[in-house]
Amino acid sequence: MTTTKAVRLIALAAVGLTMQACGIPDMMTKKADTQLPEQFKQTPAEQNSSASVKWNEFFDDPNLLSLIDTAIANNKEINIALQRISMAQNEIQARKGAYMPFVSIGAAAGGDKTGKYTRNGAVEEGLPLANGQAFPAFLGDYQFGLFSTWEIDIWKKLRNAKQVAVLEYMASQEGRNFLLTNLVAEVAHSYYELIALDNQLENLAQNIAIQKNGLKIVEQLRIFARTNSLAVKRYQAEVAKNQARRYEIEQQITVVENRINTLLGRTPQPIQRSSKVFMDIKPKILSAGIPSQLLQNRPDIRKAEYELSAAELNIEVARANFYPSFGIKAGIGFEAFALKYLINTPESLAAMVAGELVAPLVNKNAITAEYKNANAKQIQAAYEYEQSIINAYAEVANQLSNIDKLNKNYQLKQQQVNSLVQSTGIANQLFKSARADYLEVLLTQRDALEAKKELIETKQKQFSAMVDLYKALGGGWQ
Repeated sequence: MTTTKAVRLIALAAVGLTMQACGIPDMMTKKADTQLPEQFKQTPAEQNSSASVKWNEFFDDPNLLSLIDTAIANNKEINIALQRISMAQNEIQARKGAYMPFVSIGAAAGGDKTGKYTRNGAVEEGLPLANGQAFPAFLGDYQFGLFSTWEIDIWKKLRNAKQVAVLEYMASQEGRNFLLTNLVAEVAHSYYELIALDNQLENLAQNIAIQKNGLKIVEQLRIFARTNSLAVKRYQAEVAKNQARRYEIEQQITVVENRINTLLGRTPQPIQRSSKVFMDIKPKILSAGIPSQLLQNRPDIRKAEYELSAAELNIEVARANFYPSFGIKAGIGFEAFALKYLINTPESLAAMVAGELVAPLVNKNAITAEYKNANAKQIQAAYEYEQSIINAYAEVANQLSNIDKLNKNYQLKQQQVNSLVQSTGIANQLFKSARADYLEVLLTQRDALEAKKELIETKQKQFSAMVDLYKALGGGWQ
């Protein structure tokens, strides 16, 4: 057969194998809907978003900044994510090498003895070698050389697979950014909870001091028959109740401190904090920007977008499995039946080259199932991308409303606390002048304590809402 005829035969075979791959099942893909309202309902349209502010510029408390910095460096989840990124980067290198020629060097040694009463044995029996030597009974086989294989990536299957790895690597980076956002928010939440508990403890201590002073007054009044033992016992019970409550708050402080230390990737130790000015500072006013900015600012949305792009490209990779693959094999080296002849040239020099054309013909169930799975994963990724966008918009809208309601709530509670603090002083004066019952004093003090407690909790919620809005807008990872 001439070379021209061989080429024509190979071409005809390639055309035939390609045509038989035309029976690829039709599948539907989904285009993600990324439409969002032009602005958030609670705020006018703004071009600037607080998400662009770096976390070390967003928070003012130096103690909190130090904690966040330590958490980013030592947090175990972040370090685990870094290893996932490293593995994704290695996968790019592996897939990039898949469509390059593979060259290896190797050596082999072996031998065999053919039975005398076989075709090969009968031939070898009367086969003289050079110089009249007899054919050896045990025939060696020694090889040494270079070998190469190369799959020609005609359908871009391997290059698409490499691009999928690139997209998955970028998605893993955004996954780490999302972890950073959550970590910064968790540390800030716990920090504000901790200093709020400190203020609760201080408020309780002040109230206990007031009630102890009241207890002394009641005991003095009992001596002068101005009141009875019942009033003394009620005051003693109220003091004991609040003293017991103090231990509960101290335990809560220990739990929160340990939670922060866990986030910081270290064993329990005291947390440096600024608690005294907590009730005097105001949460920052954030700029929400416009909803479409969430697509760029939120790491979880960008991660879902990269995963969707990877899923779309994976369909092309799976589709290429239906088409024939082209490969080239080649080798050059030395081969001989005895070591002493192995490097003799040109006698022991051997070479090989071969082309390979392979396509699936019968029983395509596996590649068909893989192709269908790739389509299903693309649709799944599209829905997940849409869901991440919806969740992001809802989170921002919820926090904008929450901040507005908490501000109004705080103002009213501040008025309530001021009124109850004044009424406590009035009740004490009336009790001393026998114009009010001791129960009125106790109830007024209890109401003032509870109102101050709720005011501190509302202040904590305001800071938590500020942090949640910053996180919802996509801030905290820069």
